[in-house]
Amino acid sequence: MPPRRLRPPDVRRAVVVVPSAFTLGNLFFGIWAVVMAYRGNFMSAAWFIMFAGVLDMLDGRVARLSGTGTKFGAELDSLVDVISFGVAPALIMFFLEFQSAGKFGWLVCYMYVVAVAIRLARYNVQHGTGKPGWFTGLPSPSAGMTLAVYYPFSQTEWYRRSLAYLDFQREGLTILMVLLSLLMVSTVKYPRFPAIGFRTIKGLLGLLLHLVLVVCSIWFPSHFLFPLGISYLTLGLLRHAILGFLDRHEGALQWKFMRSRKNLTRSCAERRPGLRR
Repeated sequence: MPPRRLRPPDVRRAVVVVPSAFTLGNLFFGIWAVVMAYRGNFMSAAWFIMFAGVLDMLDGRVARLSGTGTKFGAELDSLVDVISFGVAPALIMFFLEFQSAGKFGWLVCYMYVVAVAIRLARYNVQHGTGKPGWFTGLPSPSAGMTLAVYYPFSQTEWYRRSLAYLDFQREGLTILMVLLSLLMVSTVKYPRFPAIGFRTIKGLLGLLLHLVLVVCSIWFPSHFLFPLGISYLTLGLLRHAILGFLDRHEGALQWKFMRSRKNLTRSCAERRPGLRR
């Protein structure tokens, strides 16, 4: 009887597990952030949301680079994102500022979580149908991380010297949460981070951008991350407003041109006796 051959390890099956492992790590940090927020440790809760965001970025990159993306992985990622970038940031805000605001406080947090769930459900349905390189609506990880890193930013010396005297924490956070919720379910386009490469100018610029973001995030995260999130939010709004204005202006010019052309045709017809009935 010939000896049995050992089956070679299924490398592809092992690679498929890696993105899901990153996704479950994302969930781990999201739950841990909720626990830290409940205990009043908002600084740790904010950094755990950032760790979850890094793992969320890695699971998608690994799945695309290895060609191991699956429907199961996409659905699992969306379910985890609802917790890590929806429930967890909302509870951080609730324990931080809205706990004493009565029903109004938890309704604002609930509205934010609903917007995250709708945003992710729409993304799953429309995945692959939108404009390449752009998100339709503000991505939920960006919204969640922006909310989470507000607290570290509010503890910086610069914030205390320049913005804290305005004393608009609750009102400002309410406006921010409502704005984030509306942008997530809107049709405002937000750019994806450019791909990294060494063969093209675009790839090198993408590498440079990633390096700058990583260095600034590690060197002075409390000062850098919250303004970065607000800048990304504002970028999509400004682009949408400018394009909307240009479209309306172009439409008005076309309408005026068609009207003037129609009037010119009518006046020429009236000047020619042969064209009158």
